[in-house]
Amino acid sequence: MDKADIVIVGTGHGAAQAAIALRQQGHEDSILMLGRDSVPPYERPPLSKEYLAGDKPFERIMIRPEQFWADKGITLQLGSAVTEVDPVAHEVVLSNGDRIGYRKLIWAGGGDPRRLSCPGASLKGVFAVRDKRDADAMMEALENGARRAVIIGGGYIGLEAAAVLRKLGCEVTLLEALPRVLARVAGEELSAFYQDEHRRQGVDLRLEAMVESIEGDDGNVTGVRLASGEVIPCEMVVVGIGIVPAVAPLIAAGAAGSNGVDVDVYCRTSLNDIFAIGDCAAHANDFANQAVIRLESVQNANDMANTVARAIMGDRQPYHALPWFWSNQYDLKLQTAGLNLDYDQTVLRGDPATRKFTVAYLKEGKPIAFDCVNNTKDYVQGRKLIEAGADNVDLDALANPEIPLKELL
Repeated sequence: MDKADIVIVGTGHGAAQAAIALRQQGHEDSILMLGRDSVPPYERPPLSKEYLAGDKPFERIMIRPEQFWADKGITLQLGSAVTEVDPVAHEVVLSNGDRIGYRKLIWAGGGDPRRLSCPGASLKGVFAVRDKRDADAMMEALENGARRAVIIGGGYIGLEAAAVLRKLGCEVTLLEALPRVLARVAGEELSAFYQDEHRRQGVDLRLEAMVESIEGDDGNVTGVRLASGEVIPCEMVVVGIGIVPAVAPLIAAGAAGSNGVDVDVYCRTSLNDIFAIGDCAAHANDFANQAVIRLESVQNANDMANTVARAIMGDRQPYHALPWFWSNQYDLKLQTAGLNLDYDQTVLRGDPATRKFTVAYLKEGKPIAFDCVNNTKDYVQGRKLIEAGADNVDLDALANPEIPLKELL
């Protein structure tokens, strides 16, 4: 195909939902999805959880069965990387030099794993967990006898990988450069709980640990050297230190953006007829006091996709969706509602020792986010509390887990 009415760059959650939503809303012209992956659209979060653990085969994490796309008249062109965008000619250029024209372009390129900059970062046995190939390579290493793993990064990806590798019987050392895990996304109560949990599960969790280099022999990883000089022996290193938004072709074409690509309330970039959604789209968020942020979540990707589909079909509705996230570690299900940016107070509901509790985040007396561990009721009611804009809530009632959050509305 050398031209399509709608060209979608990417095959992740946002890209898939954009194509689906366009068809649901009556778009009958051609839709082409260009993906760097060699397989049809699939869910990314299970890669570091159920898929890596072997609990779910690939077929169960596919967003839709492969035949679905053909049945809907959505063309998948896999193994195709976009290297250039020509906004004047309305064309994208692929890595093989092919040019494909579009009427509207939806950029759902996501991001690439942030790489280590230290010596040894490219040794065999150093992994990220961003796509199926990464998870498959880790599984192969485990099958070939890797039993000692060092995880670099104490965010959700690192913690989830640690939980899975412990389940699979590996010795796991987790290194976090900051004074606590989840420091960028959660309060101290949640960080302390997960630190204790991982240590209880046998993870050698080290805080304020700085990596100097990755050691190797004959091209293979043998250990991680810390700034202290200590070398931690291992056959596998998992790097989970964030992503770099994959927007270089858009920026080179003149799109505005610094941390990702900037979009307006309809997810339009500064380039005509080009939209951007998902992890790479920087937007003024209604639940972050209009701060311009990127959200790396399935919710954000899907809701932005729906916003773009409506805009293309002539039904413009500004993007407005409460952010939510989740993380599964061991037998713990964390559900997060809202954004805790600039919170000035936390309230703990319940006792972390019971493995069921909630951390509420407030700003000037107003609940702005909830972290709920094994506590779906608080998560559901907390969402409604945030959406309602509840203000000056009773802090004693908020701290009492026996009082339902809905009573604070």
